[in-house]
Amino acid sequence: VTPSIYGVDNSATLWGIKARGNDARGVALINDKTTDNELDALGHGGVRGIRLNLKTVRITDPAVAVQMFQAVAERMKKRNWHIQLWATMEMIEAIKAQLAASPVPLVFDHFAGAEPEKSVDQPGFDNILDLVRTGKAYVKISIPEGPRHDYTGFLPLAKALIAANPDRILGGTNWPHPNAVTPPGRKPTDVTPLWQVDDGLVLNLLPVWAPDPAIRKKILVDNPARLYGF
Repeated sequence: VTPSIYGVDNSATLWGIKARGNDARGVALINDKTTDNELDALGHGGVRGIRLNLKTVRITDPAVAVQMFQAVAERMKKRNWHIQLWATMEMIEAIKAQLAASPVPLVFDHFAGAEPEKSVDQPGFDNILDLVRTGKAYVKISIPEGPRHDYTGFLPLAKALIAANPDRILGGTNWPHPNAVTPPGRKPTDVTPLWQVDDGLVLNLLPVWAPDPAIRKKILVDNPARLYGF
């Protein structure tokens, strides 16, 4: 997935896909100036979806979010690509009707923005469950940021999402754990250290969230194969 800091320069993602080989897929960032020829090139390079990042760029007006989403969805449906959405749960709630009517698959990043400290009763989480339950959206159960001293708050969130529809859950790592905070005296374009996260520890949370091996196979193999076209 192209990191936000690169804007619409997807060259690093395309390089990574090529280095990995034919079993790699990518999610790109585009804007309204991205041409159809550029989308064709991304597709040939292994891209199968685009990321609409409303949270990091601080889109707070639902009308603007809807306009951006519908414009992108119109372009993606011609290619059978998906839209990966990084947004607050408040924004998801505000535009839920438009998301439910999406002509392309949706993927919510990072537990759809749910906060582990607030469990399953937090406002807006029921909207996420509805969209997952009806098959309108996938959710990546990937932990944002890090490292964390305590991961137990993700357990009820993961279990609720998996119970809602195991066919719409995807794994994720957030590797290599970019730190989006610009230190004082530095520029956003300066290279800064990555978060130091114990990826083995985080990966080993999955059997706790999904004890059934068949469910884990859906999350790690079957669902991504369907979505990304492996």
